[in-house]
Amino acid sequence: MRRRTHRGGDLRDFLREEGVLEQVEARALKRAIALQLERLRKEQAVSKSALAERMNTSRAAVDRLLDASNPSLTLMTLEKAARVLKRKLKVELVPA
Repeated sequence: MRRRTHRGGDLRDFLREEGVLEQVEARALKRAIALQLERLRKEQAVSKSALAERMNTSRAAVDRLLDASNPSLTLMTLEKAARVLKRKLKVELVPA
């Protein structure tokens, strides 16, 4: 891959030019969600095993959900986790 010289602009411009902006944004969003779920789980003193049981899933699935570096994520899994942690999932489309 040929490296481009980037002058001026911002990080989003650079990432867009490199063709990785969407990947980076998706990964950042996943990290933010995972960190928020982990914070809520700890605040509510819910163990990972208890969360898995209440979500009707495996402990390994909960570990993947809470792993900020794991990019896989489904809306169904997020909805289950949100419900267990007494939250509501809100997905919104916004202008690009």
